[in-house]
Amino acid sequence: MSTQTATPDAPPAPAPPRRAGRRSAPPPDRRGRGITSRVMVNGILAVVAVYTLMPLTWLLIASTKSYRDLFATNPFSLGDFRFLANLTALLDYNDGVFVRWLLNSLLYTVVASGLSTLISVACGYAFDKYAFRGREKWFGVVLVGVLIPSTVVQLPLYLMASELGLVNTYWAVLIPSLVNPFGVYLARVFSEGYVPGEVLEAARMDGAGEVRTFVKVALPMLAPGFVTIFLFSFTASWNNFYGALMMLNDDRLYPVNLGLYMWNQNVYQQPELYPLVIIGSLVAVVPLIVAFLCLQRFWRSGLTAGAVK
Repeated sequence: MSTQTATPDAPPAPAPPRRAGRRSAPPPDRRGRGITSRVMVNGILAVVAVYTLMPLTWLLIASTKSYRDLFATNPFSLGDFRFLANLTALLDYNDGVFVRWLLNSLLYTVVASGLSTLISVACGYAFDKYAFRGREKWFGVVLVGVLIPSTVVQLPLYLMASELGLVNTYWAVLIPSLVNPFGVYLARVFSEGYVPGEVLEAARMDGAGEVRTFVKVALPMLAPGFVTIFLFSFTASWNNFYGALMMLNDDRLYPVNLGLYMWNQNVYQQPELYPLVIIGSLVAVVPLIVAFLCLQRFWRSGLTAGAVK
């Protein structure tokens, strides 16, 4: 009797290795949707850019025209180039009152913004690093101040300034600008992110007092936040029209925006003021542009200055 031995099944042959090659192209419909999305996004951005730059473009072109060309030519077409003549007339009108307005605006803005930013940073640092009774409740009051429009408090501020005899003085515009609840909120956020508590403890162990710790240690770390708050405060102070309108009667104390508004109110009686209002508006925008261009590198750089290495 013969015995038949079963042969075991052979293992399956290994699959040939896949050769490296280019990735397969996405399906045509997906690639088409991506192109369509990019075109739509770029189109929307182009429309927003044109809408944003159109008033400034008109202002640049209109500032080069004479009074006749302002109404006789297309708004975006050039006429006789009279930019230098318009600028000279602006600076010479009424014994150079526009220059006085510009200097007033710089005084109101630079002094008020610098002091307001320093106060806001100190308050935000205190809210973040110090534990005191009612801290969160007081910070809630600050947040309530952010929600209140500035125009709502102008009448109470005027009444208080009138009681103190500050109406129609520089102080009537400067003092209210020192309070910036939104700046305090931003300063606390920056302090939480960029000022480590370990660094402050090390400074205290080395014998530094609280004021020196803040000035020498914390404030340099808060430089990006300081510049950010300063730019917000600078813009708000430069555009503070309603507060100056309520507080000031003497045209020698006007900021530039209020002075241009008063000129614009009289263009029907004095048509020669119309070109001055236009070129004055252009000149009034220049300090804001210069401030942002000069400070943007401090604003955008050094955001990790408070990191612990």
